[in-house]
Amino acid sequence: MIIDKNSPIPQYFQLQTWLMEQLEQKVFKPDDKIPTEAEVQKMTGLARATIRQAIQNLVNMGYLERKRRLGTFVIDRQKSKKKRTLIGVLVPDIRLGYSPELARGAGDEAARNQHSLILCNSDSLFVKANFHADHLIEMGVSGVIFVPTAASDEKNKIIIDKFKRKNICVVLADRLIPDPEVDSVTSDNFEGAYNLTKYLIEKGHRKIAITLSTLFSTERLRLEGYKKALEDHNIPVDQTIIITDNIRFTEEVYRKFANELFKQKEKFTAIFAGHDRIAFVLAAAAKEMGINIPKDISIVGYDDLPFTATHPLSLTTMQQPIYEMGSESMKLLLARIHGNREEPQTTVLESKFIERTSVIPRIR
Repeated sequence: MIIDKNSPIPQYFQLQTWLMEQLEQKVFKPDDKIPTEAEVQKMTGLARATIRQAIQNLVNMGYLERKRRLGTFVIDRQKSKKKRTLIGVLVPDIRLGYSPELARGAGDEAARNQHSLILCNSDSLFVKANFHADHLIEMGVSGVIFVPTAASDEKNKIIIDKFKRKNICVVLADRLIPDPEVDSVTSDNFEGAYNLTKYLIEKGHRKIAITLSTLFSTERLRLEGYKKALEDHNIPVDQTIIITDNIRFTEEVYRKFANELFKQKEKFTAIFAGHDRIAFVLAAAAKEMGINIPKDISIVGYDDLPFTATHPLSLTTMQQPIYEMGSESMKLLLARIHGNREEPQTTVLESKFIERTSVIPRIR
């Protein structure tokens, strides 16, 4: 039986699911005409309005098309891929951090090529990203730019594989996970962190604390770059002033880390904050504790987000090419959608050092 009238699942959705199964099992093949509303009514006993709703949903999702006076036909999605113009962009939070700038870069490039975007916020949570992935698939997107969540690589791969099974192209942006079959765009996090640490050393700082999250590939690489710069300048790594976590950024967590660091402030003269938002939390905590930045302690951040330049703390930082990351991700994605069959690639964009006044020299 196609429809279970005792089920709490809406009848239109049951019919929609059944029709999708017929499409996936090739019972209805590309360019086939599906049964008419009258024929479906005889098969199911459903009202015409219910049948019409299920079919219209599949039309909206790009699986079926209505032809006037001829009926409803199965779309050949491979042939129509170039015609479809919907791209999903799945980012942590469109309000905060680098997400707005990345989305703008992707959106501008999409608009130049007459494509439209659906923006989804994951809050870096797997459960939300997984939900949005299903929604994007239902909407019939041609491709997705995906910033991996704060979950394990295995869970992020579940989302990627979900798109792949539907022949939806995926490009990873910023954060990377081991997957040789997916294109990705990121920045030179190791080199950027190395150069920031080297800058502090050249300013006379030899006791440099660091705090960041090891949850994401970006910040893990920054930690490695920091350690390598110390090693290359014969400075021992002091594990007591390396404060890391394995969770998403929250101000509450880093306020605790700030308090932990500043209790041992005699051990360091500078702090490398894993990104600008961490730097601002540290600066606020320092002010409350009567610690002057940069007179007492110098600080550097990472990202140079749009609000960084106008923040009361004139932060020396490494500027990530976030806008370009979005536009380059879109270029790669559109190339895949339009048939590029070359080996997947990782594009690494160069960051730019921005010197402001949050660091002062230390006399050795």
